[in-house]
Amino acid sequence: MDSIAGAGGAMSPDHLPDGDVDALERWWRAANYLSVGQIYLRANPLLRAPLEAGHVKSRLLGHWGTTAGLNFMYAHLNRAIRERRQQMLFVTGPGHGGPANVANAYLEGTYTEIYPDITRDEEGLARLFLQFSYPGGVPSHAAPETPGSISEGGELGYSLAHAYGAAFDNPDLVVACVVGDGEAETGPLAGSWQSTAFIDPVHDGAVLPILHLNGYKIANPTVLARKPEERLRKYFEGLGYAPRFVDVADPRDHAAAHRRFAGALDDCLDAIREVQERARARPGPGTAPADGDGQPAWPMIVLRSPKGWTGPRVVDGLPVEGTWRAHQVPLSGIHENPGHLAQLEEWLLSYGPGELFDGAGAPRADVVGLAPQGELRMSATAHANGGRLLRPLDLPDPRDHLIPVGSPGVERAGAMANLGVWLREVIRLNPENFRLFGPDETASNRLSAVYEATDKVWQAQLLDVDEHLARAGRVMEVLSEHLCQGWLEGYLLSGRHGVLNSYEAFIHIVDSMFNQHAKWLKVHRELPWRLPVASLNYLLSSHVWQQDHNGFSHQDPGFIDHVVNKKAEVVRVYLPVDANTLVCTMDQVLRTRDYVNVVVAGKAPSLQWMGPEAAAAHCAEGLGIWDFAGSEVDGEEPDVVLGCAGDVPTTEVVAAAAMLRADDPGLRIRVVNVIDLMRLQDDREHPHGLTHEAFDAYFTTDRPIVFAYHGYPWLIHRLAYRHTNHPNLHVRGYIEEGTTTTPFDMAMLNRIDRFHLALDVLDRVPGVEERRPGLRARYEERLVRARAHTREHGEDDPDIDAWTL
Repeated sequence: MDSIAGAGGAMSPDHLPDGDVDALERWWRAANYLSVGQIYLRANPLLRAPLEAGHVKSRLLGHWGTTAGLNFMYAHLNRAIRERRQQMLFVTGPGHGGPANVANAYLEGTYTEIYPDITRDEEGLARLFLQFSYPGGVPSHAAPETPGSISEGGELGYSLAHAYGAAFDNPDLVVACVVGDGEAETGPLAGSWQSTAFIDPVHDGAVLPILHLNGYKIANPTVLARKPEERLRKYFEGLGYAPRFVDVADPRDHAAAHRRFAGALDDCLDAIREVQERARARPGPGTAPADGDGQPAWPMIVLRSPKGWTGPRVVDGLPVEGTWRAHQVPLSGIHENPGHLAQLEEWLLSYGPGELFDGAGAPRADVVGLAPQGELRMSATAHANGGRLLRPLDLPDPRDHLIPVGSPGVERAGAMANLGVWLREVIRLNPENFRLFGPDETASNRLSAVYEATDKVWQAQLLDVDEHLARAGRVMEVLSEHLCQGWLEGYLLSGRHGVLNSYEAFIHIVDSMFNQHAKWLKVHRELPWRLPVASLNYLLSSHVWQQDHNGFSHQDPGFIDHVVNKKAEVVRVYLPVDANTLVCTMDQVLRTRDYVNVVVAGKAPSLQWMGPEAAAAHCAEGLGIWDFAGSEVDGEEPDVVLGCAGDVPTTEVVAAAAMLRADDPGLRIRVVNVIDLMRLQDDREHPHGLTHEAFDAYFTTDRPIVFAYHGYPWLIHRLAYRHTNHPNLHVRGYIEEGTTTTPFDMAMLNRIDRFHLALDVLDRVPGVEERRPGLRARYEERLVRARAHTREHGEDDPDIDAWTL
């Protein structure tokens, strides 16, 4: 390896040539100067005139406390990349230190390549500074606008999961992940340390966690920073790491800090290479046992440095550097406080901008000489712009996995079990760029057929009793929805494909993670330099209407409500009704880009409604009139429209229609099934939405609509409120009634069963009860009898359970 100073030869872990120390220090000073400038300055970017209040922004926004530490680490990673020609991705846990990411991208030249108006001169610097946290500018975090970022770090907790997700199936990549000590207190981050049990040193890359202990959050100390080194060492060793500790004992002795960190970093990168070479030299898949449970001990760094390092030590007589007071803007009130203005000028000049930038305002060659070249720059790596690496999936023909259906509503099959066979083939055809993630629910959700093609990844101890565990595989299971989603997001944003399968009720655990990813995609789609990535696909089963072993705690369909709050160009929701529509739907969503797709399907055997051709056409349209279930008369409007969305509500609607047809043959019924839920919205609100004319063609302009919906009923009103016939829309759905009971009892508790739906029709269609007196009493009696049967026998009435059309 060549040293930065050009002396040649490999560096020992405890020695760094003076030339390299100087190069690191110059870069660090320049990045720190650029970071402070972004937070404070709107003009006079190089302080070539005395600093005046007019040169400073009116609103000072940003986070200084973590920024200098991020710049320090970034400089050192650049040295290592140059020497080793190592592909590296930088994940910023404390993403509120966004000035650092922007500053380093600017020094590397990437920022100007992507945003040509931010030129490498004095005018470009002024624009770079002004835009930060400024109206019409760029955000304060490591947001999608930031080159090299896949993790915004605004909401803390997800960086390490993102890092491991990016490392999966990237054998030549090292992901350097900075974990802030505030972030380390979050539940998702605490769980993410366990990813060592899932990273395969043969086929995956590596993650180098750098735990940055700067001591404080916004206003409090951090837990891990107050623990002694020995306790931290034991903690991380127990999680599968071999920590290297770097303490900045004297914040003014920069040379010592550089030498210590460089030694630790080189030691870690050497250890990563050793783990991988040893594992990859073994015949066949697997890792060489390195400790008692068979896992290698992966290196990590614990860096202790002051919060607000190199910033003002004291402000207004109070300590700032090394305290929580450095968290955001150490010097405020610049326009009103001449003393603070003078202190800001002193702070900026302490970095020596005249030594770092030339006469035109460009970074000097001896500063930017530390930057790697081309795509080895962390701000330019394709791994942070995954669309550049994305390869379309080779998907099996869904027609080979569709079930023949002789007559609708007669045969039963398991939709999820059938999908598992199709996903098995997806895995076989895409052995390097597709993974199935789940919180210990893949088998429970009836997807076990995938294990005919792959195994679950597991690097910890293996026992004879284990099934489908292996050192390499395409299924990732850990009992943490946070970790599953974080892995998947990192995997997608670095250019691959995947599906997260989960119980419907517990996907709420990642509500906030979904929020952040949807926000990321919303902005990502607006940036022409960020290429499309594979969609985030949720496959939700064990749903609200069928809970054999569980009860009220497992009954919540509200994730859909949460999802549709986000931008229409990002979110899609699908409710396939049987095995064939589920396969067609999944084939459809796995081909999409830049969306969040939510697919909800039951896992219990259920009635099959549509043959292969009909299912494909129905899914392509997203909704349709089911003539086989209705009793319309050609050329005449129906008396009532029965709408449905979801597998169980669909069965109940078709059963209600059949019952009403038999009891009142003159009643004209239209049955409309909806698979693509967003079709119910106005086309001005969602790309999949219907025009008013199209909605009227399905639902009429003035006839009563009784709609049975899988989730909370008010969502259907919310989606359809603009349409003409919304005043006649009556929706049944989940109304938070639940327990451990039978499927039909659940339907009765929430009034989406066939009898309640039929009663709703009697309430809304004039003349039925007059033509058929006693019908209401008969339906009410059937309800009483059905409920009594469950209480006496502990199961549903066989006439209902075995009902067919």
